[in-house]
Amino acid sequence: MVRKAVIPTAGFGTRFLPATKSMPKEMFPIINKPIIQFVVEEALDAGIENFVFITGRHKRPIEHHFDINRDLEEVLKNSNKLELLENVKKISHLINPIYIRQKEPKGLGDAVLVSEPVVGDEPFIVSLPDVIVEGGTEVLKKMIEIFNMFGKGVVALYEVPEEEVSSYGIAKVKEVEEDVLLIEDLVEKPSLEEAPSNLAIVGRYLFTPKIFKKLRETKPGKGGEVQLTDAMRKLLEEEALYAYKVKSKVYDTGTPLGYIKTLLEFALKEEDIRGELEAYLRETLLK
Repeated sequence: MVRKAVIPTAGFGTRFLPATKSMPKEMFPIINKPIIQFVVEEALDAGIENFVFITGRHKRPIEHHFDINRDLEEVLKNSNKLELLENVKKISHLINPIYIRQKEPKGLGDAVLVSEPVVGDEPFIVSLPDVIVEGGTEVLKKMIEIFNMFGKGVVALYEVPEEEVSSYGIAKVKEVEEDVLLIEDLVEKPSLEEAPSNLAIVGRYLFTPKIFKKLRETKPGKGGEVQLTDAMRKLLEEEALYAYKVKSKVYDTGTPLGYIKTLLEFALKEEDIRGELEAYLRETLLK
């Protein structure tokens, strides 16, 4: 049974500096909800019970977001803003989070390895907090279903344009059944000529505990970081790794342009602001 999710949030978010000097990029809002909450709710609705956040000393706002804020609740109550009050209280009781410090920025692989004492000998989800997947709960449910079928790890993949292949980890696969694939190899940020496909890792993984052993065996690469993809390649030497092909929209908020695109797309889905926003965008673009 898959009960735990690891959410690595210890990165410095250097692409967004100086904004991320004091505010984690995971807390940037998509209208009125921080990015991290989308990822948490996705996993919660998929049946995940325990959430392990890998944090750093500069990530306290994430902890505050999922904690109780009595002062704010009192102000909202006294102002008779009862709908907002209920929303704030719901977030405070959404999950019972576990926070583990990654004391040095040693990469995604190291961040996952830091979770081992809490994850223990169980399968677990890894969700990257700067990626929002449309219908993400169903994606995780399908990944769990594939895990239950084969008892092996599962990675979410999606097709990217050829010009974006060099920005992602790319998988070589063979089809098992519709949308279920067997991973034969993984290449981190290949050139278009080197890429075995255009299927990129989405940022949703389901691992067996064997990944921890492979992470310990993986030597730091570029920038002194332990790459999760390198450990996954080592894992392939011993056991199968499956993939689920995601067909829904994937929003990458990890770059300024990706964040702005995501914000605009979500804003255009809001009926109360869509009309004025469309008019503003048309007016701005015609200048």
